[in-house]
Parts: sequence; C-alpha cells; structure tokens
Amino acid sequence: MAIYESGENYLETILILGRKNGMVRSIDVANELGYSKASISRAMSILKKAEYIEIADGGNILLTESGERKANEVLNRHKIITEFLVKSLKVDEDAADKDACRIEHIISDEVFEKMKEYVN
Repeated sequence: MAIYESGENYLETILILGRKNGMVRSIDVANELGYSKASISRAMSILKKAEYIEIADGGNILLTESGERKANEVLNRHKIITEFLVKSLKVDEDAADKDACRIEHIISDEVFEKMKEYVN
C-alpha cells in the first residue's frame, strides 16, 4: 500500500516521540502536530491497515518493521536536507527544518543522493 506525505509525517513523528518518550499514544501525536484527535484516529487506522503500526493495549503505538524502516528513511531525508540547506545555502536552521519537512516527500532519489554527497 502506498503511503503519502501525511502518512510519512505521522510515521516520522511516531518514531521521534517514541525515541524521546519511550511510548507514543494518539494524543501525543495530535499534540505534537496540532491536529484533532479525530484526524489522528483516522490516520492511525489507515497506518494500522497498511501494517506500518500496531496499537498495543493501553493505546501505545508501535512501529512495525516496515513502519520503522519507512520512518527512519523519512527522518534521514529530513536531516540531510536540513543540513544541506543550512550548509550550502546558509539558510536559517528553523526555516531549513520547515522546508525540509516538505521537500523530503517529493525529492527525487538522484537529487537526494547528491545532497547527501555534499553534506558528507
């Protein structure tokens, strides 16, 4: 099942919150992203159906192996693009972070690889 930008953002957020807090619930994702609980509930249902997450007893959201792989991929792209914008274009880090969040979903593999080479 294809995953789109919003799904990638949810997975990335779940990964980050899980690393930070140890566990993640829908309300944590809603608070982090500023979305309604209803929107998050619908998104979690879609991610669960796509087998990117599991929801444990107590509402703890767990990334599956494929969910974690996808979340790490998106987070890595985000970090590399942010670093590229800051280092090469001298963009303010906050602006670079915000733009990287949008760019990470549409950038081609070829351009991303060139950015990664530049950063490394």
